[in-house]
Order: sequence, then structure tokens, then C-alpha cells
Amino acid sequence: MIIYRELAVEGMTLSAAAEEGAVTLIHFDSAENVPLRLKQLYRDSQLDFKQGSTPLLDQLETELRDYFQSQRKQFTVPLKLIGTPFQQAVWKQLAAIPYGETRSYKEVADMTGSPKAVRAVGGANNRNPLPIVIPCHRVIGANGALVGYGGGLEWKKRLLSIESAENLHHETVYAKSN
Repeated sequence: MIIYRELAVEGMTLSAAAEEGAVTLIHFDSAENVPLRLKQLYRDSQLDFKQGSTPLLDQLETELRDYFQSQRKQFTVPLKLIGTPFQQAVWKQLAAIPYGETRSYKEVADMTGSPKAVRAVGGANNRNPLPIVIPCHRVIGANGALVGYGGGLEWKKRLLSIESAENLHHETVYAKSN
């Protein structure tokens, strides 16, 4: 059974899902769209989804609220990452990017041991089921541009701003969202 609900975080619409003692999804939208996203993630339409609450989702909500108030740099909520081995390798490297720092897609590809897999890193980044907690917002273009983000570039700008990433060694150039 997968339980999902909307989270009240700084007046923004986020939703999350959890199963078997771990958070499996954070979604930049209302809870009504979570079942479809979960079916895409699990690729199994026979899973049972139920809107509700759990202590784990309450913990996630608290940790996200603390993050948005600049009171938390690391998350402790248990996670379950669902993806291919390559995606999981990329997500592991994303989790290793320190708070307040950024890396280019090329740097992440190098970190995974697949230096030519820059586009594949972008694809894995785009499919990250746990944005914010697995900080895909910390990945930028090689020229410092803020490119691509599942929640939209405004979210990415906001998350980087929370972490004061604009003061990093990368020059920040805001690119148009596609």
C-alpha cells in the first residue's frame, strides 16, 4: 500500500508518497496527480494507492519546512529510490553534492564514472523521484546556466537561493525554460 498526500510547505503545493517505511516520491503538484506519477514510477497499475497520512510523511513535511526556512541542510527521512541502476548511480552522486554547491551535468557524469554520459545524466536528473531531498536542483549547465528542472526554473532558482548558491564559484546565468 502506498500512502500519499499534499504537504503544507511555505504556501507551496508539494505532494509526497511513502510505502514500507520509506518516502518514494516528492511531486511538485497537488495530490490529485500523484497516482498517475506513481504508476509511471512503478510501472505497475496494480499497486494500491491511498490518500492519507503517515508519521513518515509528517516527518518529511517537517524536514521540508525546516529546509525552506534555512534550518536544515540534510534530510534524515528514509528513502526508497526506484529507477534503473544508472539512474540510482546518478542520484547517489546528486546526494553527495554538498548543500550550497552546484555541479555541471558533465561533472556529475564524471562522478558516476561515465564521462561521456552527460545526456543520460540529464535524463536521470529529470526522472529523480525525490527532488529537493535528492538535490537535482544543484545540477547546472556547463556554462553556469540554470537549465531544466522538473518543478520549473522558478523552483530551481528558489532552492538554490535558499542554499545561497548564487555565491558559488559558478557564474549563474538564468536560461529560458523549455
